[in-house]
Amino acid sequence: MARSKEFDIDDVLLKAMNIFWQQGYEKTSMQDLVTGMGIHKRSMYDTFGDKHTLYIKALERFAAINASRMEGRIEGISSAKAAITLLFEATIHRSEDEPKGCLLVNTAVELSNHDPEAATKANDAFLNTEHLIERLIRHGQASGEISGRHEASALAAYLHNALVGLRVMVKATRDIDKLQTIVNTTLAVLE
Repeated sequence: MARSKEFDIDDVLLKAMNIFWQQGYEKTSMQDLVTGMGIHKRSMYDTFGDKHTLYIKALERFAAINASRMEGRIEGISSAKAAITLLFEATIHRSEDEPKGCLLVNTAVELSNHDPEAATKANDAFLNTEHLIERLIRHGQASGEISGRHEASALAAYLHNALVGLRVMVKATRDIDKLQTIVNTTLAVLE
């Protein structure tokens, strides 16, 4: 008779996601995962497969959580500028119990050159965010709130690139005033 799992799969996947987010893929050992997830090595392999498969599942979970949070933050906000500003400011003002930065950005930097699957997952999530920003820009341009001097898709690509850079900067500095100045200067392009 097969033993039933004595852990919540979603809970241990979130634990793995946070370990990878804090340490990166290469630095995270199997022992780090077993200890941090609170499960036996055999259970980890039986449930998630190898380290890379677990990483991809954790990355997918992060992307889904991130997309849901962004959509939730801007839900009900009628001002496109206010919604875009909120997306940027949420990057600066994160929960203290979360690792700094972004697992997607970390993945792009650490793994994209030699892990096509991880690169594809990160790029898919980046495109999702870029399309969200583009939708907001189109709404703002249609209402006259955002200037139409730039094509919406090009402006979305620019803003998303700046947002990715901001996700890196929050790891490098605690200077909130500097980060807010970066946001304000970046979003001035919407005028």
